[in-house]
Amino acid sequence: MFGIGATELVIILVLALIIFGPGKLPEVGKAIGKGIREFKKATNSAVDDDEDKPAVKADRPAVAKDDAASS
Repeated sequence: MFGIGATELVIILVLALIIFGPGKLPEVGKAIGKGIREFKKATNSAVDDDEDKPAVKADRPAVAKDDAASS
């Protein structure tokens, strides 16, 4: 995963329990989960929007405004 072993994970969870306490820990977990879910939803919708747009070809010459007005 992130190079975190079981021992490190247990230490982090114990520290979180000491810092936030047993009453506040479920609320903190719920808030973190909701934040991760919203982040995933935003990144997935951004990727889906990019896939819907057609690719712009760079080999077409750009039309100058003066040329377009005279046509």
